[in-house]
Amino acid sequence: MPKICLIEDDEIMGESLADRLNLEGFSFDWHRNGSTARDALRSQSFALVISDIRLPDITGDALYEQLRGEHLSLPPFIFITGHGDIETAVRLLKAGAHDYITKPFDLDALIDKINGVVAQGNRLGPAALGQSAAMRQIEAMLHRLAASEASVLITGESGVGKERVAQALHQLTGEDKPFIAVNCGALTESLLEAELFGYEKGAFTGAIRTKKGVFEQASGGTLFLDEVGDMPLGMQIRLLRALQERCIVRVGGETPIPVDIRLMCATHQVLQERVQSGDFREDLYYRINVMELRIPPLRERPEDVLPLARQFLTAIAATNKKPPLSLTPAAEHALKNYRWPGNIRELKNALERASLMSDGRSISHDKLFDRPAPQLTEQQVEAGSLRDYLSECERDFILHALDNCQWQIACCADNLGISRKNLWEKMRKLGIDKDADGSKPVP
Repeated sequence: MPKICLIEDDEIMGESLADRLNLEGFSFDWHRNGSTARDALRSQSFALVISDIRLPDITGDALYEQLRGEHLSLPPFIFITGHGDIETAVRLLKAGAHDYITKPFDLDALIDKINGVVAQGNRLGPAALGQSAAMRQIEAMLHRLAASEASVLITGESGVGKERVAQALHQLTGEDKPFIAVNCGALTESLLEAELFGYEKGAFTGAIRTKKGVFEQASGGTLFLDEVGDMPLGMQIRLLRALQERCIVRVGGETPIPVDIRLMCATHQVLQERVQSGDFREDLYYRINVMELRIPPLRERPEDVLPLARQFLTAIAATNKKPPLSLTPAAEHALKNYRWPGNIRELKNALERASLMSDGRSISHDKLFDRPAPQLTEQQVEAGSLRDYLSECERDFILHALDNCQWQIACCADNLGISRKNLWEKMRKLGIDKDADGSKPVP
């Protein structure tokens, strides 16, 4: 059963909410202040947070902003406000909070909101696409689109996660239905026609059997046409006819075959410009673009970098059947401040490479890039954080030097220009563990 985090200082209201949650069969933890709730949200997984804005030690909005600043993958938040706090609640909605309810409120209305969030979370996990306000808005839009059969056009730079969004929308419409994807820019026109519509036995040389195309394979489910902007003009005409008539004819065949699909398309191209240049049909553009979802590049949503990185590290560890690696603070700084021109695809590849190159339990910044860690921005030079950052940079530098010397202390100390005693002291101070970070040092 999904667990709810309830943050409420008022004993009467808290007991009323707890009794009703118990009656409805929800599992929950009740926290009476922000500090204990913060610790719980850092260490546990919740499907939903219900928080009063007024708490004894910290306001609910400050708690939310603080947790977002730590780049945690947060569950949806529903805030309880007084009439005077509505402006704060609206501001939080714009920042990515899920909803708010004003005092005095109807418990039935709150339970309806909770049921809606939990039901959605069971189908699409909290912050599945990202915790930035932009990706939260896209997730909210997916829940609306799931109740519609409208064609969806997903746009954005290469590697930004367009197919990930398409799969999330398909998941909301029914995981038991087929999801078939094809890259329209990776095939020649003749191969693409056979891939889309299938072919009859003997239709061309090598057609030794009848084969269903992706339209037939996806019937009853979702057909995802990736890089549709690169489709040749001749195929655009055939695609338009299939979409208008809702039936296809296999290559070499004569019998129309009805198909029932939900169409999703994606492209990194600016289709309006392709239409104006004559490279993309205007009628097809309006047919596939009933609803457009623009996925921002990763550089425009840096708060998504670390949650995505942790998702990838967990998946990489599961594939390799090993515990997931952590990121040093210096590595986190490097990830957050890199521009990621290749977007999510580049992030995933960097973490896969770093996981292979790392011998200890954590990934240092020098394993992520073949260059020094990006410089800190002024906003990151805060009390305490700069000291931690410099300590981690020093730790990473010493680890790199130890690796180059096969962990021979005398060699490493000479290369660093310090004494062996000084090196040993730094290793103790920085927590460099011979078992966790490398082989046993050789004096």
